[in-house]
Amino acid sequence: MNYAMAQNARFVNQGIIEFEKKINVYALIQDQAKKYPDNFWSAQALEQYQKNNPQFKTLKSELTFKNNQTFFNPLADESVSNSWLGNFATAKQNNIILTNLKSETSIIQKSVYEETYLVKDSVRKINWKITDEFRNIAGYDCRRANALIMDSIYVVAFYADAIPVSGGPETFSGLPGMILGVALPREHITWFATKVKDIEVTDAQLKVPSKGKPVNKKQLSDILKSALKDWGNYASDILKSADM
Repeated sequence: MNYAMAQNARFVNQGIIEFEKKINVYALIQDQAKKYPDNFWSAQALEQYQKNNPQFKTLKSELTFKNNQTFFNPLADESVSNSWLGNFATAKQNNIILTNLKSETSIIQKSVYEETYLVKDSVRKINWKITDEFRNIAGYDCRRANALIMDSIYVVAFYADAIPVSGGPETFSGLPGMILGVALPREHITWFATKVKDIEVTDAQLKVPSKGKPVNKKQLSDILKSALKDWGNYASDILKSADM
């Protein structure tokens, strides 16, 4: 039984959190169809996809944390799609991340199609606005915070004071407690914790990503922009995913 509930009988400084990422693929396809109304996004193709595939794609991951370090690790994608139509870059999990919250640095092993990069840089700075709204997630009372990332993407996050580690799934961090829920409403994506394991974590479990071409964030951005310069607006989903 987990005792770090509303009573705040104890604080959790280490453990493993199981997350589910859910993507509303129907909504993503509909958005793309509005942006690019050509034969590629025909009404027949959309209808056929909806007949043969679920509305939501669910992906699982684990966040291992201990004091000021977190290790985000996507688990194997067991979902099956009957069409390439829903193969969005944002509907995947491409990052393995070790974050040092004290030094505010991270090492990200990032897969972008056939290439793998090792991105070493500072953590994303997010200007959170904390609200008075609360929600219970995985047995923890969580407080809501809002922000904008990448200039225009609206983010809703819920963090737990009872886990006094300022981390979260993927590259989301910077709140006075562990982020157990994230929603990008306009991107049709959410991450929510399904279970918090209040257990001891060894240093060996906080693995250092090691595969890929070493780059920083700006170098990776320049590489991708150059590679995708002839893709026009279709490159936006790839660039957005790489920066998340």
